[in-house]
Amino acid sequence: MIIGLTGENCSGKDTLAQFLQKKGFLYLSLSDVIRDALAEDGKPLTRENLIAKGNELRAKNGPGVLASRLTAQMEKGKHYVVVSIRNPAEVEELKKLPSFSLIHISADPNVRFARMKARAREGDPHTFPAFLRIEKAEASNTDPSMQQMRAVIAMADKHIENDGDFKTLYDAADHLLSGLSAEFKTIRPTWDEYFMNISKEIGSRSNCMKRQVGAIIVRDKRIVSTGYNGTPRGVKNCNEGGCARCNSFADSGTRLDECVCSHAEENSIVQAAYHGISIRGGTLYTTYSPCLNCTKMILNAGVEEVVYNDAYPLADKPISLLKEAGIRLRQFKVK
Repeated sequence: MIIGLTGENCSGKDTLAQFLQKKGFLYLSLSDVIRDALAEDGKPLTRENLIAKGNELRAKNGPGVLASRLTAQMEKGKHYVVVSIRNPAEVEELKKLPSFSLIHISADPNVRFARMKARAREGDPHTFPAFLRIEKAEASNTDPSMQQMRAVIAMADKHIENDGDFKTLYDAADHLLSGLSAEFKTIRPTWDEYFMNISKEIGSRSNCMKRQVGAIIVRDKRIVSTGYNGTPRGVKNCNEGGCARCNSFADSGTRLDECVCSHAEENSIVQAAYHGISIRGGTLYTTYSPCLNCTKMILNAGVEEVVYNDAYPLADKPISLLKEAGIRLRQFKVK
């Protein structure tokens, strides 16, 4: 199996490549071809020199030259992970190989800039606007020999979102590998699958007439609180007539001021408070993205990540608020 990794700066390509090396993949980088050429020229290994030399090699020898030189180093019967793919011709060259898949790793620009600052590599931009300018320059170009990240990303076979921690990235990689080859088939569900399926099961306890929603709060891979939507403690269940609004089957988004049902996310937070359990720094899994009121509770409770299965119909403002507050937000769908 040959896996190519592409993505914006600090999206996690090298981290994922290191993980794949532990799985038996041999590491190859198109940038190493450029580094070798710079060494022959006696030039320093700066970001600017690498970009310029790469463009020069493509202009003189064709846009797929880096990939063709790299594939010449590969041996049959071995797994490889290839990084630093920045031109569509390189993808086309690699796709000539059997069992090649291109994986796009993405992450929020603010998350990636924070990672870049943390690594403190010489030559990296020091401000967010400068960071975005570099990305814009690398994204597209009319010259076929230049970097064209946007076109490369569009050619990806699979996508991984990497806004979370290492464990979440590694779980996503395991899941991806199992889908590409029986050799890497995993029997156990990933953490996201595990927790989202539990959330759906908890939602089956809902007594709401409108929809069944389940939510859980996780800290250190342990469930610390659960909740499903329905009428409050001590009040007649919704499916027994406890909420007139739900029982009249009002249109979604209407007469919300009449609804007496508590939402699943709200109940998971309140139950934690009821039992004196801290959820600060936790991850909330929910079968629907949170409404505005639940979003405000999530922010004030100190939850750091929200993972949802389906989007709530009135989700634009809540999602905008979560992103503004720096909460990690991911959609992970299960059947």
